Amino acid sequence: MTDATAPVPDAVLRETTAPGVLRAAAATWPTRSALEAATRHWTFAELWTDVQATARAFHALGLTAGERIAIWAPNQPEWIFAALGAQCLGAALVPLNTRLKGREAADILRRSRVRVLVTVEPFLGTDYPALLAGEALPDLRQMVRLPVPEGHATSTPAPLTANLPPLLDWNTFLASGAGVAPSIVDAAMDAIDASDVADILFTSGTTGSPKGVVCTHGQNTRSFRAWATAVDLRPGDRYLIVNPFFHAFGYKSGWLVCLLQGATALPMAVFDAGEVMRRIVADRITVLPGPPTIFQSLLAHPDRSHYDLSSLRVAVTGAASVPPVLIQRMRDELGFSTVLTGYGLTESTGLVSMCRIGDSVERVATTCGVPIPGVEVRLVAADGGDALPDAPGELWVRGFNVMQGYLDDAAATAEAIDADGWLHTGDIAVRDAAGYLRITDRMKDMYICGGFNCYPAEIERLMSTHPAMAQVAVFGVPDERLGEVGRAVVVLRPSTHCTAPELIAWCRAEMANYKVPREVLFVDSLPVNAAGKVTKFQLKAWQAEEHS
Repeated sequence: MTDATAPVPDAVLRETTAPGVLRAAAATWPTRSALEAATRHWTFAELWTDVQATARAFHALGLTAGERIAIWAPNQPEWIFAALGAQCLGAALVPLNTRLKGREAADILRRSRVRVLVTVEPFLGTDYPALLAGEALPDLRQMVRLPVPEGHATSTPAPLTANLPPLLDWNTFLASGAGVAPSIVDAAMDAIDASDVADILFTSGTTGSPKGVVCTHGQNTRSFRAWATAVDLRPGDRYLIVNPFFHAFGYKSGWLVCLLQGATALPMAVFDAGEVMRRIVADRITVLPGPPTIFQSLLAHPDRSHYDLSSLRVAVTGAASVPPVLIQRMRDELGFSTVLTGYGLTESTGLVSMCRIGDSVERVATTCGVPIPGVEVRLVAADGGDALPDAPGELWVRGFNVMQGYLDDAAATAEAIDADGWLHTGDIAVRDAAGYLRITDRMKDMYICGGFNCYPAEIERLMSTHPAMAQVAVFGVPDERLGEVGRAVVVLRPSTHCTAPELIAWCRAEMANYKVPREVLFVDSLPVNAAGKVTKFQLKAWQAEEHS
């Protein structure tokens, strides 16, 4: 049961690193449920024991402070063990999107110089190590394979190719740390603090080239304590984590906030609306954040009336436009007493602003709240001055939550963060008299498909490698289910032929599926300006006329 009155003890609040928070939580709530899977449950004390064992195993592999591990796997308990175990030693976490193809994942592994890759047995038809066949990975020295999440059958993995390092199964990996003294992990933890790097999440940032966003433990713990306070996450809450762990939504405002607040994390590896409702009933779920798509799927499910969803209390959504009617239906039909939205970007540790409990349906749906404590925002007009009240301007952010920078990219960092410490988000916003922000446009042309950021420049770069491609322009168009989907407008090379289904199929083989355009249109030429750059606003207007 949740405890609405008991505050989080000072011993937990004082901790500024993720493993430190867990250690304090284990001492504070040793018998409280921390993590639950289908047939296995961990108290906070048991979770801490397993994380320490994982840290000893990483030490046995030679992992040291300042090095990096990557995790390429779906939501499951071992993901958390691996992340925290590596962080205990002062290593940084590099999460990999499970939808990436081999070329995309290898690029991140190379540029972040990952030493250990933690992946999974073949899952949903994908053998992740096999995707890396033939890729140059000079810094990768070890792979560890997690068991497949409970309830998901697996297949036999393919033999490793010569370019890949040795692979240990999870149990063999853990056994390798049996001879490592616990004092070694204790000493490593004592040497890390709030200023040490916790993770490097890759994003396209302000251009289409993926960049590693460097954030510290202190930024994470401070930001998401603010998030937990804003949404009224309580000790004993039961949080079904559908958002993927490789994303800040499932990691930082997912299992990390559970540690910070003494809540129970219940990971879900694959979203299925019927299974979510079954879990809500069986596991007495009280907290369920996610993009609007998740709640629209629950509302549309034909068997919804058969489930008692009355345990639900808190929903947090965003990551796409949210119609007011959805917020109202989430309250009226799904039973949430609290529905909130917020805004953040990877470069701001995942969080800038949050709505407040008690805000109206209209405010929750049409704004992204007010800045969290310790964070400043500016709206900057085209002339470089502050935008007038209720007038649009580029949203700038300054505060403890602004990233340390882009990994090994001083030029891009300087472009994103000015000399006064302001992060230029590239998003256009307006601010009302009460200080609430509303995002109205995206300078960087990003769109959001089913909760995932899609960067047209990156998709265009990938599509340009197709042998029939002369030019391509990608942009987002509204979609009732996913919020937005990609539309590609293509000019083919002379004497070549390619159909829309063929090109879409090629894209599905070459990039993560949320990046794949859902529609391909062929034209003889693209509109360009005097500098030869494609003028997408003209293209969008023309497309709107053609399809009106």
